[in-house]
Amino acid sequence: MNINNKILVGKIVAPQGIHGEFRVQSFAEKPEDFKNFHIICDSHENDKFRFVRVLKQNVIIAKFDNINDRNTAESLRGTQLFILREDLPKLKENEYYQSDLIGFDVIRDNKIIGIVEGFQNFGAGDIIELDNGEMISFVGAKVDINNKTVKVL
Repeated sequence: MNINNKILVGKIVAPQGIHGEFRVQSFAEKPEDFKNFHIICDSHENDKFRFVRVLKQNVIIAKFDNINDRNTAESLRGTQLFILREDLPKLKENEYYQSDLIGFDVIRDNKIIGIVEGFQNFGAGDIIELDNGEMISFVGAKVDINNKTVKVL
């Protein structure tokens, strides 16, 4: 499978309870979307992923069928969860997914300051991770899909 065909939608961050459930930090627009996602997890490709419930704004509780204890769930910490790109909803005109911006030039004051390598969100808004290691706010950024640029404040 082509790595560019997979979209990161969440990361396992902690066990939940004693029966193998775990907390997932959701990167989806709505955590409830996990109910309908066909989750791909390289380390547990034969286990069925099950959405349990939303815990809070960006966190859901989930489970793999073959994991039934807290210790095993603890070992999942940091595991990334993906869906296939073709499973994403179709976009309207002038919409994009952040993953589409990877490789775009980032411009501030008419100068290229780096290339988008990824995005992070630590609770205070989306942050662009640049190829030079710098991290800058995505808030207020202007995206030009045609020219493959992101202008930041």
